[in-house]
Amino acid sequence: MKLHHWPKSSVVSAKKEAFFSRNLVTNSQLKPCLEESISKLLNRRWTLEKPDTKVQQITISLKQTSARSGIFGNMNFSIDACPKLGDAMMDERCQNPLFYIVRDDLLHPFVNGNKARKLDALLPFIEDCWGTDVVTCGGCQSAHAAAVAVSCAERGLRSHLLLRGEEPEILTGYNLVSSMYGNVIYVPRSLYAKREEMLLRHANAIAGPSGSVMWFTDILNSFTDSHSGMNCMQTIANRSLEDAEKKVVIVKEGAGDAVALLGVIRLVKYLSQSHILGKRRPYNFVIDAEVSELYSITIRLPWKVNAVMLADTFDGYKSQEDRLISDFKRYAAPALSNYTLKNDLVQWVNRETPRKFGNILDGEITGCQQIANQTGVPADPIYTLAAWELAVHLSHKQLDKGAKVVMLHTGGTLGLFGLAQRYKSHFSKLKDGPSQ
Repeated sequence: MKLHHWPKSSVVSAKKEAFFSRNLVTNSQLKPCLEESISKLLNRRWTLEKPDTKVQQITISLKQTSARSGIFGNMNFSIDACPKLGDAMMDERCQNPLFYIVRDDLLHPFVNGNKARKLDALLPFIEDCWGTDVVTCGGCQSAHAAAVAVSCAERGLRSHLLLRGEEPEILTGYNLVSSMYGNVIYVPRSLYAKREEMLLRHANAIAGPSGSVMWFTDILNSFTDSHSGMNCMQTIANRSLEDAEKKVVIVKEGAGDAVALLGVIRLVKYLSQSHILGKRRPYNFVIDAEVSELYSITIRLPWKVNAVMLADTFDGYKSQEDRLISDFKRYAAPALSNYTLKNDLVQWVNRETPRKFGNILDGEITGCQQIANQTGVPADPIYTLAAWELAVHLSHKQLDKGAKVVMLHTGGTLGLFGLAQRYKSHFSKLKDGPSQ
């Protein structure tokens, strides 16, 4: 198959320059103040000890053959694990298309990618309210549920995971991780359809007559100071998990709350350091569409965001984006009261080969195999592959232009284990090995 030609009609964002960039600040003289305001907003306890992540380089070359096979045709990939970054990157010229990849999939064996960034600020909030139990929900192979289970166990909290559907015959992937680290309950699809009612009923059952239940959004609304103000170790040491009154906190499916944006802002601040990506050079960021990444990815920077829509329509994603931005404005109002925050931040892109969310097409598993074999980067056909395809396309398009392409790896590759059970015929082709 030849190089992907992403049609112009796939781009559904109306404005060519509808990104954060310089539009965040209404007056250029206020820009230095924004840095101080963001720093105050980020002055808190975090789940991750530090926001650091690896940035690597993927170079694309063509095989010297007329035969074309697989979804990437005659393309080969190679990786530079320690590429030139910062000012050295700005002076670099390359004959072959390339893109950079932010390896957030390496943050933790089980809690990585966007899930780690979402929970980065969320769990300290729960600890500061003396929470003892966390209730959340997701699909049987939910990366979010597994991330909550592992993170809670590591911090001395109990997790209760309501998973949609029936218990599988063989536990694997994220389902296995959830079962090892948390308390899993399988919920019939008919009951799961009413998520809020289901979550609240289960949380009340855990709390019992002497306990209390609170939605995480209520906790967020109760905080007006950006400082958490409580030492983590004191919180855990003073809490008796067996004897104390239970305080149950409900976290929505996917942790889609405004506080999740704080972890992404922290990541952006790290990436914008002069020795990594810097603040001067334009970049085209590529992500598989997870709304919480989208709002803060280009704070006052000449960076553009291209998001591949996977599980919803443009109107659905836009509605979620607007809600998150509205909630974040309300939460961050004390720190960002002098600035105008725009909603049209993202260039939304349809996947080149549309399909019902969760389905995979012929050749996509072997495409993931090729990526892993040639670069060591794990990829899955639902999320990572969609972003990788767009990054490949944009890297060819940007070869003679100033903007570099940067793909954010959002993790989630343990989902391959669940897909292998569901799509056995696709995975049986792996025994032949990747095409060379």
